[in-house]
Amino acid sequence: MQTFDPPTSPSDSTLPCGFDAQHPPAQNLIDACVHCGFCLSTCPSYRVIGKETDSPRGRIYLMNAVNKGEIPLNEAVTEHFDTCLGCLACVSTCPSGVQYDQLIAATRPQVERNQTRSLSDRWLRSLIFGLFPYPNRLRLLLLPLFFYQKLGLQALVRSTGLLPRLLPRLGAMESILPTVPLSAFREPVATVIPAQGEKRYRVGMILGCVQRLFFEPVNAATLRVLTANGCEVVIPRAQGCCAALPAHQGQEAQAQTLARQMIDAFEGTEVDAIIINAAGCGHTLKEYGHILQDDPAYRAKAEAFAAKVRDVQEFLAAAGLTATLSPVAEQPLPVVYQDACHLLHGQKISAQPRDLLRQIPGVVLREPLDAGLCCGSAGVYNLLQPEVAEELGQQKVQNLVATGAVVIASPNPGCSLQIQKHLRQQGHSTRLMHPMELLDCSIRGQRLEMPPVEEPAARA
Repeated sequence: MQTFDPPTSPSDSTLPCGFDAQHPPAQNLIDACVHCGFCLSTCPSYRVIGKETDSPRGRIYLMNAVNKGEIPLNEAVTEHFDTCLGCLACVSTCPSGVQYDQLIAATRPQVERNQTRSLSDRWLRSLIFGLFPYPNRLRLLLLPLFFYQKLGLQALVRSTGLLPRLLPRLGAMESILPTVPLSAFREPVATVIPAQGEKRYRVGMILGCVQRLFFEPVNAATLRVLTANGCEVVIPRAQGCCAALPAHQGQEAQAQTLARQMIDAFEGTEVDAIIINAAGCGHTLKEYGHILQDDPAYRAKAEAFAAKVRDVQEFLAAAGLTATLSPVAEQPLPVVYQDACHLLHGQKISAQPRDLLRQIPGVVLREPLDAGLCCGSAGVYNLLQPEVAEELGQQKVQNLVATGAVVIASPNPGCSLQIQKHLRQQGHSTRLMHPMELLDCSIRGQRLEMPPVEEPAARA
């Protein structure tokens, strides 16, 4: 087994800073790791970087050393925690049941409280966490972005290739920018939408941040699918961000504030379930009890809220489809389902989306290589660690396209942005849709206009 020596520097001898007393990584969880190395082959950052310290096992070594005061929580150590995508593939793989998800979730707030970042890093993080979790702020940016695209400036900037070379992180942000739809400028209307036919359930629906602005058709399709299958849908106007972005990056106070606001928005709605159609958001919503564990006023509310949260595919698979489904293409339609990490590894939801898609007449599901490997999006990882994310995104798209599918079904907006970017860069015409959009087309009897099938190389 590979040995490991913690990184040191001349300044380490004083050990000036470690984890503070506010929920450090639990020593008993650290001790559960037997250092077997099963996690290495499934860890995306280890695959790309190739260093032990950029693997789950290596990071657990670092947590242990910081916990015991053997090394400080300095810049060199923080770098290895930052390279973690938080995809949780190691949790699914570990034969010892190591709860790495809890360990990295405890470590990241420690880093944010106790490690001073560079000026450029602080600026970028301030931009991300001051903008993305607030749909109304983000909407203000849409008008200049709309004209940036319509006037051809985006095409010009991308054709030069200079931006990612000069400013890699800003270039990464620009490269995943989707087409700004006119629907993004519409404010959501607070309403209760009745079920079609017999009412079976009363559910709440979360709109998301990026989802409601850049993927509004996904929300519209989700709403139609729910009502077509006997759900009365409640959409509170006061809802904001689910807190996924700040929670995944250790912005603890911001995540707690956003979680309280979400709980308040749905208070009194008397819904049977709270539905979310974005994988990363769903994982965080189900963690509200943990996020607000130290808040005596909200702890019980948070646990009750989290107990009602269901991914839309999870909910529909359990409730059963009652709407009639029709073919969405003139001939058999090859579809590849893209497993979002926080759905597959975080929420253990994998069979349900596939079962729903198979119910659509004519759909033929194909499975990609490395289905459980992260695409590199990981919330805002592709903005903060663009080099690692770039390699992962390229590989993910190659594996998806190699199936010969003409539709990629992606259940998470971050994954969709990352995959669309690499489809474009690799020159593929494969269509990307949310599973709810496919179900919606089937329920409404709509036929898709499909590009030609890209046959996998192995079948040529």
